[in-house]
Amino acid sequence: MSPRCPTRTIACATLIAAAAWPASAQTGAAVSGPGWEQEAPALGALVAFERESSDLRVAVVRYEEDRAALLRRHDVEYSPVRRQRLRDLANGWLRRLGEVDFGSLNREGQLDAILLRSQIEFELAMLDEEEAAASSMSSLVPFADTIRLLQERRREGERADPRSSAGTLAALEAQLADLESRLRDPARRSAFGPVSPVLANRAAEWVESLTRTLASWHGYFGGYDPLFTWWAAEPYESVNRALVSYAAGLRDELGRTPDADIVVGQPIGEAGLRAHLLHEMIPYTAEELIAIAEHEFAWMEQELIRASREMGYGDDWRAAQEAVKEMGPPPGGKPGVIIEIEKDSRAFIEQNAEVTVPPVAGEVWRIEMMSPERQLINPFFSGGEVISVSYPTNTMPHDAKLMSMRGNNPHFNRATVHHELIPGHHLQSFMTNRFNNHRNLFNTPFWREGWALYWEILLWERDFPRGPEDRIGMLFWRMHRAARIIFSLSFHLERMTPGEAVDFLVDRVGHERANAEAEVRRSFQGNYSPLYQVAYMIGGMQFRALYDELVTSGRMTEREYHDAVLQGGVMPVAMVRARLDDRIDLSADWRPAWRFAAIREDSQARLSSAGPARLVPRP
Repeated sequence: MSPRCPTRTIACATLIAAAAWPASAQTGAAVSGPGWEQEAPALGALVAFERESSDLRVAVVRYEEDRAALLRRHDVEYSPVRRQRLRDLANGWLRRLGEVDFGSLNREGQLDAILLRSQIEFELAMLDEEEAAASSMSSLVPFADTIRLLQERRREGERADPRSSAGTLAALEAQLADLESRLRDPARRSAFGPVSPVLANRAAEWVESLTRTLASWHGYFGGYDPLFTWWAAEPYESVNRALVSYAAGLRDELGRTPDADIVVGQPIGEAGLRAHLLHEMIPYTAEELIAIAEHEFAWMEQELIRASREMGYGDDWRAAQEAVKEMGPPPGGKPGVIIEIEKDSRAFIEQNAEVTVPPVAGEVWRIEMMSPERQLINPFFSGGEVISVSYPTNTMPHDAKLMSMRGNNPHFNRATVHHELIPGHHLQSFMTNRFNNHRNLFNTPFWREGWALYWEILLWERDFPRGPEDRIGMLFWRMHRAARIIFSLSFHLERMTPGEAVDFLVDRVGHERANAEAEVRRSFQGNYSPLYQVAYMIGGMQFRALYDELVTSGRMTEREYHDAVLQGGVMPVAMVRARLDDRIDLSADWRPAWRFAAIREDSQARLSSAGPARLVPRP
């Protein structure tokens, strides 16, 4: 049997573009297929695409919307009522999926059936984790039910009794005062039992969430109900202050670590990592992924030495890297650098790689400068339709200005501009907004970040770096991706602290310290999955291995492969493989076990200057 979607991909060339670009403005990658020069796509192609869409598309949308509606309605974090409603919804859908005749579904529908079951089972596992977390924090937040019930009764339409509400608030204030007194007194603190800094900081976040919940409850009645306002206004303000103070006390007295000024993350342990790896359909252990990253490091260090020798620094690649860092543009010059790199990378892709870039996608991307506050979390670029650029402002301290300029030099940007724009995140979002967007429910960084990293790999192989300075810049980011695997998994296995992760990025990769702190802060403090940092390199390797299976083998053209990935929607890369290869037989209980890479023992292969060939795709 043949791979899926080549015919469909070619047909879709008539409909991907929403509007044409004036011929004089078309400077992007080559466009192929009929319809690109037209003002609008042929509607017949749109109809044909819709007819081939998933039999379960509407079902996936229904589940996602129902779940989102329940979360809006039941808005109290850690609420057992909310958990039960979500469990009821999930279990009901699992039963209905079991009733579907899997064999009667079209291929896209079968994929969605597998994806939806995996998603629901993962959500149920996360609800169990949430329940366990709430139980572990119960001694620190014993007043949670008091606030929860106020809000949930309000959501049920009950009118608050003014005098009784004031009494509840007064009792809550007294309880908080007693809790904080015990918390601040070392002799009485043991009453809370053994509390780790991670648990204390998670509890503080829960208290802050309850503070917002109480504010929602009070805002519903306060000022609108005169009698309620007379009774409850003052006690509410007192409780609000007490909640803020207690959350701070939890962090001050129980949540402190030597590197708390960097970040206090929440390790999920080996069992938690297994659950997330299962959901992402990555059949490797955390130890195996760390080993892959360490092998990547070995190859990259050899490549850095080669570039360093070409620059005249011998084997001291760190000295060569320091020289590259000093090549940043002056203040005010950064946007011009980004525009130049974008044009250069688009022209290179046009000549050396095959992917369809709709004219409108090339037209609408924009540049904005990142605020100093956001640069504390993200010291580098972020992208999509808008590429947000980090560079120093006049308000930054002198040392911070220098670190930002050094960490965002043009040679380091050689890998980041196409990662964020085209063919990376901007092109991804452009396409997923237009094709199979119901699969955003199955969002995974292994698809989103892996695709962008795959292009870093592909362009490296095709000699996109113009000289040793560019190679050092691109290797910095390649090494950073390997480092993310090592420090993030080691953190979650409780083998590395955030402070040690910062040192690792500085010593092994060559980060500026402030930028390393921001990266670690982003990894453990942002709204990211525990595997987010792993997903860049591992997802990129998956797409590269799949390229060999389908393109190098001659079963698909390069353009067919790239376009089919983008039009298929978001999903684990192992499911992209199942979508594109009809030789893979699917069933209702099918789970991918694609071992896309194996680690060779031969050290010569590991350190081959031809590339990181020690990772060999398996059939």
